[in-house]
Amino acid sequence: MSDNNINTKINFGSETFKRYFANTSWMFAEKIFKTLVAFFVGIYVARYLGPGQFGLLNYAISFAGLFTSFANLGMDSIVVRELVKNPERRDEILGTVFRLRLIGSVVTIILVSITAFIINEPSFNLILIVIISAATIFQSLGVIEQFFQSRVEAKFNVVAQSGSFFIASIIKVLLVVFNQPLIYFAIVQTLESVLLAIGYYTVYKKNSLSFSHWKFNKKTATELFKDSWPLVLSGVVIAIYMKIDQVMIKNFMSATDVGYYAVAVKLCEAWYFVPMAISTSVFPAIVNAKQVSEKLYLSRLQKLYDFLAAISIAIAIPVTLLSDFIINLLFGPEYKPAAPVLTIYIWAGVATFLGVASSQYLISENLTKLSFYRTLLGMIVNVVMNWFLIPIYGINGAAFATLVSYSLATFSVGLTRKTFNQLKMMLKSILLLNILSEIYKYVINIKTKD
Repeated sequence: MSDNNINTKINFGSETFKRYFANTSWMFAEKIFKTLVAFFVGIYVARYLGPGQFGLLNYAISFAGLFTSFANLGMDSIVVRELVKNPERRDEILGTVFRLRLIGSVVTIILVSITAFIINEPSFNLILIVIISAATIFQSLGVIEQFFQSRVEAKFNVVAQSGSFFIASIIKVLLVVFNQPLIYFAIVQTLESVLLAIGYYTVYKKNSLSFSHWKFNKKTATELFKDSWPLVLSGVVIAIYMKIDQVMIKNFMSATDVGYYAVAVKLCEAWYFVPMAISTSVFPAIVNAKQVSEKLYLSRLQKLYDFLAAISIAIAIPVTLLSDFIINLLFGPEYKPAAPVLTIYIWAGVATFLGVASSQYLISENLTKLSFYRTLLGMIVNVVMNWFLIPIYGINGAAFATLVSYSLATFSVGLTRKTFNQLKMMLKSILLLNILSEIYKYVINIKTKD
C-alpha cells in the first residue's frame, strides 16, 4: 500500500478512539482540578505566611528539587515502554524499579543533607529541606502510575493523585485557620506523597493485584539502568534549569525576596499545563499527516505554533498591563515587589508554549539529542545570567534571566540545517503573520461581498 492510500482519518466511533479519549479526558480533568485548587490554596497560604516564610518554604522545595531526578532514575517512560512490550513480566519490572527507586531516594536524601550541611545552611533550613526531600521515599510507589499508564487506565492514577492532593490542600487550609508554624507546611509537602503512595497501593489492590508478587531481578535492573542513565542526566539539567533561580536568590539576597519571586512564578506557571494538554491531544494527528504529505504535516504544525503563540501572547499582554493590580488583589500590598517580576516572567510563557510543541516535533523526528542540548544551553545561560544579574538587579534580574534562557533554549532548535525551518515557523507564529493574514482576507472578503 502506498503512503497516499494510508487512511489517516480518525474513527471517532471506534473502541480504540473512545478508550484513548476517555484516558485523555481523565488526565485533562485532573490537571484542571489540581491547577485551580493549587492556585487558590497557594494564594491563601502565601498571604498567611508572608513573603519571608513563604520564600523560605519555596527555597527548601527548590533546593530539594535540584536532587529529585536521582530518586526516580529517569525511568518513567522506560517503565511504561517495557510494560507495554512485556506485560507478562509485570511483577518483575515493577518490583525491580521499585527497589531501584528506593535506593535512589536514600541516595537523594543523603546528597541533599550533605550539600545543605557543606554550604552551612542554618539548622532550621536544613530540617525543612530534609523533611521535604524525604517525600522521595514514598514517591517510589509511583511505579504503579506507570503501570496504569501502560494499560491506558488513567482514571486510577487520577483517583489516587486527586485524592491525595485534595486532602493535602484541606490540611494546608486548616493549618492557616489554626495558625500553625512553617514547619507543618513542610511536613504536608511530604505527607502528600505519603497519601499518594497509599492511594496507589489502594487502587492497585482494588484491581486484584498483589505487591507480594513483586520481585527484584538484577539483570533487569542493569538493562533498565543502561537505558535510563541519559535521562537521569537530562533530569538533573532540567531540575537545575527550573529550580536554580530561587536557590540563587536566597543565597544572594534573602528568603523574603524568594517569597516575592515565588508568587510571580506560580502565577505564570499556572498556565503551563495548557500547551502540554493541547500538544498531547493534537500531535498524533500532526504526525499522521506526514504520511499523507510533508506539506500537510508542516501546515498542521504551523497551525499548532500559531495557536499556542496566540494564546501565550493573549495571556501575557493583560498580565503585563495589570501586574500591580493582580498582585495586590491576590496577595495583598505586602507582595508589591512581585509585580515587576510578573511583568517580565509572564513573557517567558511564549517560549514555553512554543517549546512544548517543538519538543513534540523533536521526539517525532527522533531528534531527542537536540532536545537535550537546547535544555543544557538554557540551563547554562540561566545560571550564568542569574549569577551576574541578581546581585545588580535583584529578583527582576532573575526574571529577565529566565526570559532570556527560556527563549534561547526554545529558538536554538533552529541551529541545525534540518530544523532551521522550525525556527522560521515559530518566528512567524510570534509575529502572528498567519493569523493577521487570515483576518485581512476575511475583511477583504466582506468588503467584496458588500
